[in-house]
Amino acid sequence: MRLAALAFFLLLLASATAFAADRENTLYIDLKNNCRVVIEMRPDLAPKHVAQIKKLAREGKYDGLVFHRVIDGFMAQTGDPQGTGMGGMGDRLPAEFSKEPHVRGVVSMARTNDPNSAQSQFFIVFKDSSFLDGKYTVWGKVTKGMECVDKIKKGDPQSGAVPPPQDKMIKVRVAADVKE
Repeated sequence: MRLAALAFFLLLLASATAFAADRENTLYIDLKNNCRVVIEMRPDLAPKHVAQIKKLAREGKYDGLVFHRVIDGFMAQTGDPQGTGMGGMGDRLPAEFSKEPHVRGVVSMARTNDPNSAQSQFFIVFKDSSFLDGKYTVWGKVTKGMECVDKIKKGDPQSGAVPPPQDKMIKVRVAADVKE
């Protein structure tokens, strides 16, 4: 009987630990109209990128940033404090390319032509985009709220530049830091 009780306790402890770890690697992005995007972060694929995203989110640096480049049928890009696509925050990160495919809902880092230039800008793909595979660092995937991403204001069909007023990330938080 005692062995069974101990086994049950250990199972509960393992479940609680797994839940806490999931929340530590889950990102909430709140958009307009009480729309929340939930992203499962993947430190197994891109540990440095996930660490930087979490650091910036915890510092409130993503709050209020606009989606400055949104191409219908391709992707929505954000994370630039200038709102132009020319800025960044945090350290320049070395590429952490993987074999993870860019399927609908994947979140990947934006960068310049230099593969080691990603900082804070990222994009969410609207549909499968295999031409990006192995060329951009995948760090997460939308697990809930893709319908919110689909509603983000689209930009110019060619450049993706979004005219004001752009949609923005109202609040970005690591789930472990949110009291629910």
